[in-house]
Amino acid sequence: AATKQVDKVYNRIMVTHLLMDDAQENRVAGAVGFNVRTGNYHVFKSKSTIVGAGGASNIFKPRSVGEGMGRVWYAPWSSGSAYGLLIEAGAKMTQMENRIVLARFKDGYGRVG
Repeated sequence: AATKQVDKVYNRIMVTHLLMDDAQENRVAGAVGFNVRTGNYHVFKSKSTIVGAGGASNIFKPRSVGEGMGRVWYAPWSSGSAYGLLIEAGAKMTQMENRIVLARFKDGYGRVG
């Protein structure tokens, strides 16, 4: 449904700031970012904003000394920068401990995750 409303899709854009609406409190009006390949900057104006970003790696200490940093469920380059965007915009971060929920089937065999 969302793709029907979009006239152009921008790939490889790293959003650095959310733009806040001056007329309405606690409302995001757009975003600023750059293309990670070309370095070109982009400014986006929006009526609504969805931040769909994955989790963050290495935000909790490993459970044992032998595991060390780097052995993670998420991609090691997932920095959690989207969390920073939202906090900077004034969002309240809740349920941060529930980052991954693995589906399990009764009497099933195989990998978890």
